[in-house]
Parts: sequence; C-alpha cells; structure tokens
Amino acid sequence: MGFQLRQQTWRFNMNTKTIVAVILVALGIVVLAYSGITFRTPGKPIEFLGMHMETTHSHFIPPVVGAIALVGGIVLLLVKPKSV
Repeated sequence: MGFQLRQQTWRFNMNTKTIVAVILVALGIVVLAYSGITFRTPGKPIEFLGMHMETTHSHFIPPVVGAIALVGGIVLLLVKPKSV
C-alpha cells in the first residue's frame, strides 16, 4: 500500500486590516517593552548675537498608548469582517 503525502498550503490573507493590525501589535509591544518611547523632532533654528542654535522638541509616548495599540491590533486580527 502506498501512502501519498498531501502537502497543505496555508494561505494567509494579507488585506489592509491585517497589515494595520500587525503594525499596531508590533508598535504596542515595542512601546511596552521600553516603558514608553521618547523621541525628538527638530525645532526652529535661532540666531542670537551671531550665534546659530538648533532647537528640538521632545515627545513622549506613554506605555498606556502601547497597551491600547496592542489590544486594538489583537482585536482587529480576531474580528471577522461583517458580510453584508
């Protein structure tokens, strides 16, 4: 008796909702892993008495935002699209 191996291919539908959900989960994990993220953006340059100074603005993303992004991404992955 010969056995035939059937190869099953798993297809994962990568639509926009899935991509957004995966990005949200990844960003949520990163923000939670670092206990919040601080980043800086360039500000307005200042000229004073012949000196040139660059300014920056500091922004903080709290861990709560990471938790919300993580939960939102998981919910997007689990919810089936509504058929009309």
